[in-house]
Amino acid sequence: MLKPLGDSAVLLQLGDEINPALNGRVHTLNALLHTNTITGILETVPAYSTLLIHYDPLTLTFDQVADWVRDKTTQLDESFHRTPRRLEVPVRYGGASGLDLEAVARSKGISPSDVIRIHSEREYTVYMMGFTPGFPYMGTLDERLILPRLQTPRTLVRAGTVAIAGSQTGIYPLDSPGGWHLIGWTSLTLFDPSSGTPFLFSDGDVVKFIPLEPLKSDSLLPVTPE
Repeated sequence: MLKPLGDSAVLLQLGDEINPALNGRVHTLNALLHTNTITGILETVPAYSTLLIHYDPLTLTFDQVADWVRDKTTQLDESFHRTPRRLEVPVRYGGASGLDLEAVARSKGISPSDVIRIHSEREYTVYMMGFTPGFPYMGTLDERLILPRLQTPRTLVRAGTVAIAGSQTGIYPLDSPGGWHLIGWTSLTLFDPSSGTPFLFSDGDVVKFIPLEPLKSDSLLPVTPE
């Protein structure tokens, strides 16, 4: 479904759920549009199941953009789908690096080491970027870790903090407010505005979290990030 957003954007909705296959179609179409762009297209913004296309209304009309998008949508096929990058993220879980780890464990009736194991044993797809520059929304969490956001967000969450909320996991790229459950920390830089490629992650990347220390017990000592 295509609809106008104001006089300079078109929203394409391919579905209404968080689904890896659906999200893959969004990113495939986004790549196809970038490969076969037309004059007047300013930016495309992929999300879970939608694609927002910004255009110059002095160059293009809504109908022209809509026809172009419809034509490219009919060309979607698996042969065009890019191979996703696979990235490993080293994480210090618990203690000062993950203030909510033990609370998450208690709320789910499992041990802190179970939370770490469950969180780190699967791979996650970067569904979309947003909230702050470089923040990756990744899914899907194991059902055993699904929790609502905090009722009262924190005013400050440190850059590099690994967190969970709902069925997603993410990493805060900047010091910022946040309402997710904090379970770990990574030293990786997610956003570097001085770089030619400022974002560590891209839509469609596959991410694996790697615990930095072996799990020897359920009692995790506070850890200060290096």
